[in-house]
Amino acid sequence: MTWSTSTRSKILVLDTDPSSRFLLNSLLTVEGYDVGEVSSAATILEQVVEDNPDLVLLDLFMPGANGFELCRRLKQNEQTRLVPVVLLTSCQDQRSRLRGIEAGSDEFLIKPFDPLELLARIKSLVYQKRSNEDLDHAEQALFSIAKAIESRDPNTGDHCERLMMQGKAFGEFLRLPHAEIRNLMWSGYLHDIGKVGIPDAVLLKPGALTLAEQETMRQHVLIGEQICRPLRTMQGLLPIIRHHHERWDGSGYPDGLVGDQIPYLVQVFQILDIYDALTSERPYKRAFTDDKALEILVEETAKGWRNPMLVEQFIKYIRLTQRSEVLLASATS
Repeated sequence: MTWSTSTRSKILVLDTDPSSRFLLNSLLTVEGYDVGEVSSAATILEQVVEDNPDLVLLDLFMPGANGFELCRRLKQNEQTRLVPVVLLTSCQDQRSRLRGIEAGSDEFLIKPFDPLELLARIKSLVYQKRSNEDLDHAEQALFSIAKAIESRDPNTGDHCERLMMQGKAFGEFLRLPHAEIRNLMWSGYLHDIGKVGIPDAVLLKPGALTLAEQETMRQHVLIGEQICRPLRTMQGLLPIIRHHHERWDGSGYPDGLVGDQIPYLVQVFQILDIYDALTSERPYKRAFTDDKALEILVEETAKGWRNPMLVEQFIKYIRLTQRSEVLLASATS
């Protein structure tokens, strides 16, 4: 379908009941919404991607289609996940409502619905969608800045991408909650975003930094925290951004935290960051083997820089990964 060129909020309706569809269209049009209809349940995902509506009204039970599954597909797709979905049904049983929640629906309204209630909920969800889009755009901008920072220093290669993958894998090994694994993964790119405020003369200096230059470089953790603080979705990353250069014995920066004063997720990220740096080639060093990198981590732990129990878990994780890679190589040879 083709939307009008107005800036009115767009509502997409998929309802096989002609009378219900007419009522929704009339009600929403009078209230100033731009209303479109989905021609086929089989093409709803493609149509939502193409039209980018502000909300989808979805009949739960349609011939040859499952509203729960359609909702789940919309919520699992990266391009449509922010679009609110309101399920409409004549069923009042709790099981259907629970299935709707599990499928990711934003609202569950029973037919015949109260027009004022429907309009109030649509208004709220459209506002929420616009707000989420603003946040999403801000997040994308931050990731773009982070990628630009990485490209300023050709010596780091795909450091951030590797940290994202390792954050997911090690987080799952530690059985961390989903939200914490997400924070580990996002920190892979955003932990050094504050380097955008560090002059190239310091950031890209090939030799040793002077004491004054070291102090300038240390400011990147504070700058990064300030950049990400306004976004509520970034709150879980702030401790990692600020504290990923702290040390277990208190000799790190910027706050000299000691032991478990360093948040646990920061400790996890530190080990991933250090391990990747050790196993990657840089202008000032060759890439160490896994065994050598682990040996250096153990040495740093003996100096008091790392959490001994966490380093022990990380070694187990690397050994398990190595065995899995060997078995995979044998199976495919």
